[in-house]
Amino acid sequence: MDSSVVITLAVLAVVLLGVVSFLLVSGRSLSSRETARRYPTTRDADDVPPGAAGDADREGDGTAVLAPERPEAEPETQLEAEAPVVTETPEPVGGRLARLRARLVKSNNVFGKSLLALLSQDEIDEDVWDEIEETLLMADLGTDPTMELVDRLRERVKVEGSKDPARVKAMLREELIALIDPQLDRSLNTEAAGRPAVVMVVGVNGVGKTTTVGKLARVLVAQDKDVILGAADTFRAAAAEQLTTWGSRVGVPTVSSDVEGADPASVAFEAVAKGVELESDVVMVDTAGRLQNKANLMDELGKVKRVIEKKSEVDEVLLVLDATTGQNGLSQAKVFSEVVNVTGIVLTKLDGSARGGIVVAIQRQLGVPVKLIGLGEGPDDLAPFEAETFVDALLEETA
Repeated sequence: MDSSVVITLAVLAVVLLGVVSFLLVSGRSLSSRETARRYPTTRDADDVPPGAAGDADREGDGTAVLAPERPEAEPETQLEAEAPVVTETPEPVGGRLARLRARLVKSNNVFGKSLLALLSQDEIDEDVWDEIEETLLMADLGTDPTMELVDRLRERVKVEGSKDPARVKAMLREELIALIDPQLDRSLNTEAAGRPAVVMVVGVNGVGKTTTVGKLARVLVAQDKDVILGAADTFRAAAAEQLTTWGSRVGVPTVSSDVEGADPASVAFEAVAKGVELESDVVMVDTAGRLQNKANLMDELGKVKRVIEKKSEVDEVLLVLDATTGQNGLSQAKVFSEVVNVTGIVLTKLDGSARGGIVVAIQRQLGVPVKLIGLGEGPDDLAPFEAETFVDALLEETA
């Protein structure tokens, strides 16, 4: 074979071998880059997991093209994040106090047991009557109601002369119910012709106003009311968020301001305006807690009500009181009533107090009925007040 031909063949063989080697090395490099691209050892926060909706080869214009092959299902946490919010169904309002009666029995049993024990003694002398008065005063019944109740019981015990515990209990029950006055109208003013009923909720710091508004929203939703909430407590950073959370649980929208420290009267006005626009049944306005001895804060509360009234009448002003404060709550109630004309009382934390007599004392001083009582931390532990059920719980004996 000619030497030139041999040389030519050798050169071609070397070139061919080089091309094959280059292709093999390039293939391995491409495979490594593709693997690194699809399964990186570290991932930025905005990287899309491999195979997920949006995990795609990206063309020059940045348009995502779904990968043809999909791996296993995505992690469960991502599925949970995409789950829709489930709206809760509040407990029925009717008979709610009776269902919560066990808590009331437990908290107030000392009050009932003490009175029954004293009144069932073989001989009720002046010392016993003094003890009865002391028990009633410690239960925050108030001085005048206490004297009135003791005088009535004295007369009945003297006339009937009965020492039968069942009869004594019946007498005490009748007199306590009479003191609480079952004839008072305890219904919430949540009906208004041609417009939403407007409810303001007021009170001092720490009594649970925002929580009460949230629970009351559940009461109204359980009564098939269309409700809007107004977060007019603009000074407590978490108040609007807290109220929004309560509302969202039962599908109730909240009107609030994005600006901390915004004018509460403006927020309240906007909430009522939105209620009118949407033809809602009830607009509830949560207000900032304020001490009753701070004149400027009380003046501001009066302003909130006046501004609301430029848009709509205020149908209900509920004063939230902490039952554990006892007689101290009466001075609060008096000042608030003077500023915004309180129409009803919400008594919270009654489950932690043996001072059930505060119901009578508040009503006597203000001439305003207790309309709702709180008996626990649960979302449906706010109940319409019922005089007879309340007294029965006071006097019920536990095992």
